[in-house]
Amino acid sequence: MKTIQKMFEHLNWANQSILEIFQNVEIGEQQLSLFTHILYAEQIWLTRLKGMDSSQMPIWSDGDITVCAKLIKQNEENFKTFLAEIAKTDLDNLITYTNSSGKEFMTSIRDILTHVALHGQYHRGQINSRLRADDIDPVNIDYITFVR
Repeated sequence: MKTIQKMFEHLNWANQSILEIFQNVEIGEQQLSLFTHILYAEQIWLTRLKGMDSSQMPIWSDGDITVCAKLIKQNEENFKTFLAEIAKTDLDNLITYTNSSGKEFMTSIRDILTHVALHGQYHRGQINSRLRADDIDPVNIDYITFVR
């Protein structure tokens, strides 16, 4: 659980780092779309982890920097609360949920939380690639940088 909590601290730090660069440079529509996707996906997975229906929640949706800042704050608070609530839970307990295509799955809490952290990092890498293509320095969101 300690490792998962640290991964989510990194996730929030990385989201904040991307937000800061977005607030200070002109970004393209693709970068913003990827970032809102990360943030909405975090909400969807948390909803599923809580056993609630996520079928009407957006996965890809329009947003601006203000929406991103709001989502980051909400997600950070909600995941902190969730992780505190499940601290003594067996992370290998299975959660049943339906994906955006309507297909039902059973996945462990541990694997879902790991996916959320890795999913965001994957897309933040795409954002950095697009920033570099636009002659903007990429954001150093490496885990090792976070822990230093």
